Amino acid sequence: MTNQWRQLPAPARPIAAATDAAVAAARAQDNAALTAAVAELAAQDQAQSGLILGTTVRVLLELAHPDGLDGDDIRAVLEQTVRSAAKWAPDVDPHVVLVLLAGALGVHDDEEPPLKPDALALHSTLLIARLLGPREVKEVLTTALNEIERTQLND
Repeated sequence: MTNQWRQLPAPARPIAAATDAAVAAARAQDNAALTAAVAELAAQDQAQSGLILGTTVRVLLELAHPDGLDGDDIRAVLEQTVRSAAKWAPDVDPHVVLVLLAGALGVHDDEEPPLKPDALALHSTLLIARLLGPREVKEVLTTALNEIERTQLND
């Protein structure tokens, strides 16, 4: 883990570092590096990593669609994420991407079984990499973590 995450609370540091590595691998379309980074991310506390990854996806969706999202927007994000990843990451599953999008937007199906850690890590990474555009991972993760902190302080 690099020092770039030292300002974060201790539990968030390995999640941020693993997410950063996984997103870098996804952006480079390096399946071997992605597999290793996803394994590291999947090994983290799932409640914490799920919260951080889901909040990061939501922040990115809000940045990309400041006027709100509709069904066509969600469909486009789903299709773009799956199509771009399917070319080099054969394990991409459209249903898992849809579940993550729904969860990030607070529309979770209670009957949907929880995602396995590796599926959560892989597909969240692919979504984040697709939604980042020219932004840096550190910038968006920091925004997501600040939002989580504000929410926890106000609850």
